[in-house]
Amino acid sequence: MFTPDLAYQLQVQQYYRQHHGLVRNWLARKLGNACDAADLAHDVFLRLLSQRRQFDSDSHVRAYLLAISRNACVDFWRRRQLEQAWLDTLACRPDTFLPSEEQRAIIFETLEQIHGMLARLPERVAEAFLLSQLEGLGYREIGERLGVSERTVCKYMAQAMYQCLLLEMELDEALQP
Repeated sequence: MFTPDLAYQLQVQQYYRQHHGLVRNWLARKLGNACDAADLAHDVFLRLLSQRRQFDSDSHVRAYLLAISRNACVDFWRRRQLEQAWLDTLACRPDTFLPSEEQRAIIFETLEQIHGMLARLPERVAEAFLLSQLEGLGYREIGERLGVSERTVCKYMAQAMYQCLLLEMELDEALQP
C-alpha cells in the first residue's frame, strides 16, 4: 500500500481546502443528497491521497478531482443497485430464514466484492463465467450460446477463475488478524 510522504500529504491538504466545496457541491447535484455527497467527497480526497499524482495546473487538479468524483458516483449507484437487489431477495424469504445483521453485512460485502470482480472482467468472460456458475452450462453449451469455440470458453473460464483466486486471497487477507 502507498504511504504518502509529508510533502504529498500537505499538497493534498491544500487541494482539499481549495477544492472540497467544488467536489461536494458537484456530488450533491449528481446524487441529490448532501449527506451522501459529503461522504463521497471525503472518499475522493482519500483516493487522491492514496494514489500519488502530479498536476500541471489548478485546472488539471479540478478536472482530475471531478473525474474521481464521477467514478465515485458510479461506484455509489452500483452499490445502491446491489444493495436493493439484496434487500429484495431478503424480502422474499420467510422471517425464520433471515440471516442476522452480522451475516447480512458479511454477505453484502462479499457480494460487492464479487460484483466488482465481475465488473473488471471482459464482458464475454463474465458472461461465460455466469453461464457456468449460475446456469450450470458446460463449456460446449457456453460456446454455442456465445458463438465461440470450446477452447475460447476454456480461456474465458481460466481468466475468471484467476480473478476468483485473487478475490479469495483478498478475502483471506482481510480475515487475518
